[in-house]
Amino acid sequence: MIRFNVHVHPGSQRSSAGGSHDGALNIHVRARAVEGAATNEVLAVLASAFDVRVSSVHCVRGAKSQRKSITIEGDGDELTARLQVLLGD
Repeated sequence: MIRFNVHVHPGSQRSSAGGSHDGALNIHVRARAVEGAATNEVLAVLASAFDVRVSSVHCVRGAKSQRKSITIEGDGDELTARLQVLLGD
């Protein structure tokens, strides 16, 4: 399992994960920040980016904020390597 921060950009033209903002992984989602729609899309985008099930991705802090703390269940070494690639390190 890994834990990291994301910076969410709701209302984007496309959904994607990549790059960093103040050490947090940038997540662009099409959904607006209304009634949890953006947070739900963030979890789906991360599941796709890390090739895990959506049920393995959890928002543990900041559900109503642009900056969220995320945990992903799985092989920590593989997930960490993928996170580094997404951050551009």
